[in-house]
Amino acid sequence: MQSISGIIYIILAACLLPYLFAFIARVFGKFKLSNNQNPREFLAKTTGVAARANAVQQNSFEGLPLFIAAILMAEYMVVNQFWIMFFGMTYIVLRVLYGLCYLANWSNLRSVIWILSMLCPISLFILIIKITS
Repeated sequence: MQSISGIIYIILAACLLPYLFAFIARVFGKFKLSNNQNPREFLAKTTGVAARANAVQQNSFEGLPLFIAAILMAEYMVVNQFWIMFFGMTYIVLRVLYGLCYLANWSNLRSVIWILSMLCPISLFILIIKITS
């Protein structure tokens, strides 16, 4: 466990990404203080960039458990630190690119980037399996 602080930063970044896109959805949706009575209903009624940012937020939360489990399991099973950091940082970069593609409404590129981002935690699990077998 050479660089646990790096892993903590990666997990923190992944956990904060959905909130970044929630903020973008509110800004583009012209969120008002009165909308705070029911923010989910407000976001569900948005369109355009605001609706897409909300979709990124939801998708980011959906992928988070797999990513966190992979990172923590890899650290616990003493996977080489290089690979944990490599796949962790790659995941973060790809998720940001995924969000930008979603906001720009580039659906085909977005799907490719989504697949690549999901391969990061899957690759860590494969490394874990190799270590344990």
